[in-house]
Amino acid sequence: MTASPLCDNPLLDLSGLPRFDAIVPSDVQPAIGKLLDDCRALIVRLTTEGATTTWDSFAAALSDGLEPLSRAWGVVGHLHAVNDVPEWREAYNRMLPEVSRFYAELGQNLKLFAAYQAIAGSAEYARLSPTRQRIIDNEIRDFRLAGAELRDDQKPRFQAIAEELSQLSAKFSENLLDATNAFAELVSDEAELAGLPDDARQAAAEAAEKDGHDGWKFTLHMPSYLPVMQYADSRRLRAVMYRAYATRAAEFGAAELDNTPLIGQILRLRREEAQMLGYASFAEVSLVPKMAESVPQVLAFLRDMATKARPFAERDIADLRAFARSELQLQDLEPWDVGYVSEKLLQERYAFSEQEVKQYFTEDKVLSGLFEVVETLFGVCLKRDNAPVWHEDVRFFRIETPAGELLGQFYLDLYARETKRGGAWMDEAITRRRRSSAAAATDPIQKPVAYLNCNFSRPIGNTNGQARPATFTHDEVITLFHETGHGLHHLLTRVDELAVAGIHGVEWDAVELPSQFMENYCWEWSVVQGMSSHVDTGHALPRALFDKMLAARNFQSGMQTLRQIEFSLFDLLLHSDFDPAGERSVLDLLGDVRREVAVLVPPEWHRFPNSFSHIFAGGYGAGYYSYKWAEVLSADCYGAFEEAGDPFDQNTGQRFLSSILSVGGSRPAIENFRAFRGRDPQVDALLRHSGMVSV
Repeated sequence: MTASPLCDNPLLDLSGLPRFDAIVPSDVQPAIGKLLDDCRALIVRLTTEGATTTWDSFAAALSDGLEPLSRAWGVVGHLHAVNDVPEWREAYNRMLPEVSRFYAELGQNLKLFAAYQAIAGSAEYARLSPTRQRIIDNEIRDFRLAGAELRDDQKPRFQAIAEELSQLSAKFSENLLDATNAFAELVSDEAELAGLPDDARQAAAEAAEKDGHDGWKFTLHMPSYLPVMQYADSRRLRAVMYRAYATRAAEFGAAELDNTPLIGQILRLRREEAQMLGYASFAEVSLVPKMAESVPQVLAFLRDMATKARPFAERDIADLRAFARSELQLQDLEPWDVGYVSEKLLQERYAFSEQEVKQYFTEDKVLSGLFEVVETLFGVCLKRDNAPVWHEDVRFFRIETPAGELLGQFYLDLYARETKRGGAWMDEAITRRRRSSAAAATDPIQKPVAYLNCNFSRPIGNTNGQARPATFTHDEVITLFHETGHGLHHLLTRVDELAVAGIHGVEWDAVELPSQFMENYCWEWSVVQGMSSHVDTGHALPRALFDKMLAARNFQSGMQTLRQIEFSLFDLLLHSDFDPAGERSVLDLLGDVRREVAVLVPPEWHRFPNSFSHIFAGGYGAGYYSYKWAEVLSADCYGAFEEAGDPFDQNTGQRFLSSILSVGGSRPAIENFRAFRGRDPQVDALLRHSGMVSV
């Protein structure tokens, strides 16, 4: 498609919501190029000799002037993630080095750095609000981490590292998606489908038919992969799928999709970057803006959790192996058996299956239940809204006060697609701020907008000529509540300063608190009853079935906890005491970690690091521990509702809103927690919720 003239380029129209109905890949280069030029001109103007350095004349002006680039590039990055077709990939990658170079230059600009320091050292600083003081302090910290204090002869290399790292991360993610799409298992013998739920069979049949094949097609996308690993009686099929999934983007497939060399390059560059800044490791750099104080502190936290979880994990794996031998005649429990045997054991022990539960969680009913939770907890209203979208599956909503005041809006993209990156995530489209432009005359506050993205199964088949709704597993329902928690953190902020509004400025190891907090409501009977409706009968999930789910809530929680600790330890050690130029490999380190904490060790040919996009492409490098760290915070916060005797206690809900959700990054996360709980965090609630308390 031909690019729009610059004056009509939809990427440059920031007057409202993104114009997804008009934006085309050819718009990217001219729009982003112009915005880069505008930003550079602004910086020159703000740093010319004689320019004043006050909050209004410098800090606010710089923030306002840089926002258009951030917003427009955010739209491009989003479209690259949800519609990764060749045209969008090329458009994104073409401008990625230039955008990365600009932000690297920005972070090293000594004149900008000096201006922030001047404000910090001026009489004005004491008169600024605590929020604005925090912004100034954060900016000075971030300039130092971006290499502003490096020698002039070092800065070009530091900039080159930043640019290369952004390209490597993008390539890592693209390789993983392409490797996932490259595999398909075609099944022609219906006997191999034994055990699979009807909806999984139907989806596989439709996938095969779409490609012009008879039989059934299975892929490595979650809606196709997971049912096979959980339900398929065919050990051959499970083994084939497991190996394909475990070796994605590795040396066993196409060389051009192998992430192994990228991992080495990323680690070497991160190490070099950290050493240039005067730190011993990238992990030390990563922790500077986080809640955790040091690498030893995080390692001690993880190892303490591992010690607490190990007895429960050992019991879990012993139970699994015994059941496999006695009930399924599997003398050797192979990795591709674990999900299958676990499901059988779950059914045996608790007399229900995940597939049975799935029939009750129909899409519209789940959304209705989720919205009711949000509305009840926080005194807001959620309504369907209209906006241009990037795919016909996407829906759009608004969140309001009871009086009708708009608080924010969000897009909801639930289904998996071959052109959409895996996993689930929330991202910002627009951040709340107080406008200082002409637009402020009509509405002084820019309202936040979020993207909520999942990879669930789309609706399949019909009954009596009516399309059947999509159904979600309970785990998928939990995922939806989780991402909504991130969304609420962004949307319910009452902070008007862009740099610390919503999720901005929130310590990375605290950012999972609201998301994990929301997961608790998936285990409340009143919520589950209200958001369930059987796909065929319309009946709510029976109380007896819910009680079985509740009894099984902590099924294999020991194993699951150790698995997360394994990932966290691997990540932290990889970025602290591992030498990427040394003789030991990344896989050697992973083996050491598994020997220390794992009770279930994958095969030697498993290439987990090659698909560990969280740390190599998703911003969690040396920060994966944040999930467990924040889980302590979220469980403790939910404990306040338990102590109140009501998960929807209005006073507690409003305190959670005012102490945590609405304040964003305007003050340290530990202060937010203390404001809500009146004390420091305690691990007791998490251990109790996880069933890891010895009785």
